[in-house]
Amino acid sequence: MHDLIPKVSVVIVNWNAKRYLLECLESLAGCAYRGNLEIIVVDNNSSDGSQEAVRKEFPKVNLIRNSDNFGFAKANNIGIKQCTGEYIALINSDVNVDAGCIAYLVDFLEKNPTVGMAGPRIIGGDGKQQLSCRGFPSLWNMACRALALDVVFQNSEWATGYQLPHRPDDRCSEVDILSGCFWLARRSAIDTVGLLDEAFFIYGEDMDWCKRFWSAGWPIVYVPFTASVHYGGASSANAPQRFFVEMQKADLQYWIKHHSAGAVFMYKAIVFAHHGIRVVGHFAKSAIKSSSRQSHRHKVACSLACIKWLLSYNKQQILNPVKA
Repeated sequence: MHDLIPKVSVVIVNWNAKRYLLECLESLAGCAYRGNLEIIVVDNNSSDGSQEAVRKEFPKVNLIRNSDNFGFAKANNIGIKQCTGEYIALINSDVNVDAGCIAYLVDFLEKNPTVGMAGPRIIGGDGKQQLSCRGFPSLWNMACRALALDVVFQNSEWATGYQLPHRPDDRCSEVDILSGCFWLARRSAIDTVGLLDEAFFIYGEDMDWCKRFWSAGWPIVYVPFTASVHYGGASSANAPQRFFVEMQKADLQYWIKHHSAGAVFMYKAIVFAHHGIRVVGHFAKSAIKSSSRQSHRHKVACSLACIKWLLSYNKQQILNPVKA
């Protein structure tokens, strides 16, 4: 009977990403830990046939059908509350999980009982390594990004603290933030830290949860010896400009929650500078490079949308985000 109790529960939130979701579930078919794996799909009222496909092709998956798009954090919380495993993996619908990845991370946490969360190396669909972890945002590293100092001085640690490019990939290391596309968390740590903050509709919940893990005394570790593939943008591709604004909104939510009013004011000034530089730069590139004109114009539109939102938002929008 003991073997029937899952050691690991996996929660996948889906919104109109059927093809990616089915590939994700297929990859998990080879990831059973000690012969068992609990998989919970929380669907945010998709209209692309995701729910029907899961019921037909993966009948053993616990499918939770939300009546509306509740957002990423709330949907994950709904799934977490249904989990029975000692370890809980939150995995994006557009991730293909390598066969041994979950088992490797579980074994790592078993051997390191003080660690609260672990995450693997993340590889993009193009085969290139994605940003698997990063440092907490600060006024300094945000300014470095806004002024592109992290690009100009990419070999200097002082300018690239946010993206941690100098982090060694030949050993496990404690990091501030793990990529939110794949987390494996200890249930006892979640019981201490609490669930994801549902004020974050989409984006930002990764920074917030990781900060709360550290504040509660649960270290977070990046484990580079196991990897999974993240295609990225499965849901955001449905409305790219809107999701770009949602990302900016979530970043501001994080700063308001965790920093002083003065720091928030400085952060907003940096953000305005960042988007202003993007508008000028990509507009100029669109005039010069006809082959990539559409891409540059899209980036101009996204930054202008963020500037417009920053000039018009009110605190109520931050406290009660609307659906994407």
